[in-house]
This record gives sequence, structure tokens and C-alpha cells, in this order.
Amino acid sequence: MSVLIVILVAAGLLLVWAIAVYNRLVGLKNQAENGWKQIDVQLKRRHDLVPNLVETVRGAMEFERDTLTAVMEARSRAVAAAGPAEAGRREGELTQALGRLFAVAENYPQLTANQNVRMLQEELTATENKVGFARQFYNDIATKYNIARETFPSNIVASSFGFTRAELFEITDPGERAVPKVDLSMRDRA
Repeated sequence: MSVLIVILVAAGLLLVWAIAVYNRLVGLKNQAENGWKQIDVQLKRRHDLVPNLVETVRGAMEFERDTLTAVMEARSRAVAAAGPAEAGRREGELTQALGRLFAVAENYPQLTANQNVRMLQEELTATENKVGFARQFYNDIATKYNIARETFPSNIVASSFGFTRAELFEITDPGERAVPKVDLSMRDRA
């Protein structure tokens, strides 16, 4: 009789442990999904700002149609991206296209003086910061989830219930990893 009680207690403890691990994995998975949705919200805001910026500068940059077209094409690809890996790649392309647009816009004094252009640039910069923080949160929680999913003994429960690895939001363009060159010399710039 005591052997049966020991087996039932052990089975009960194993069941309680499996339920606790399962619930932890579900919680981490849902936090990772929430983190991705927070990135998605900020990316939508960014995607909504881009056409306004392009429309604002279009008249003044009549001869820069290629730059404006590249920005809108990059935006379209970014909007259509699915999942963190592809979104990271496409958002990098959009960031580069916007960087080229801002660089070209500096050649047009009437644009740099335009209040609407400055406001849109500031909003895009603020949104970029929010996206950066959201990416960091997402990657942190997705990493916690992946660790919990892959470590023993919780990997037994994870594989039994089909928990899949969370993708991380990564920089895929080597140019984005490059360290910016800063020149703080005091020489005269004519």
C-alpha cells in the first residue's frame, strides 16, 4: 500500500511540475507576442509618417524623384514584411532610404527651414527611438522564452506541447553594424 502512495505522490508532483512549466512557457510566449505587437504598433506609426514626409518634400525636391520613389518602395516592402526576421531586414532598408532622403533634403534650404518637414523628422526620430526600445524589450523576453523552452527539463514539456522558437529582431545589414565616423576636429570647414 505504501508503494502505491509513493507512486501516486510522485506522479502528482510530476504533474504539478509539468503544469507549472507549461504555464511559465505560455506566459513567456504571450509576453514575446505582446512585445512583437508593440514593435508592430511603432512600425505602423513610422509607416504612416513616411508618406506625409514624402508628400511634404515632393514639391521642393522635383529633381529627386528617384530618392522619393526609393523611400516609398522601401516603405511598401516594410509594411508587407512578416515576422521579426523579415521585418528587421525590411525596416533596415527603409531606414537607409530615409537616411538618403534626409541627406538629399539638406541640399534644399527651403526644406530645412520648413516647419512641417522639421516636425515630421522629429516625429520619425522619436518613433525610431520607440521602435528601438520595443525591439530591445521583445528580444529580451523572446530570449527568456527561448531559454526556458530549450533548457532541461522544461524542454521536455516544450517539445511535448509544440512550443516553437521565437525569432529575434536582428540587424541583417552589415552597414548598420558599422561604427559611424565622427570628426570632432576644430579645423575650419569652408
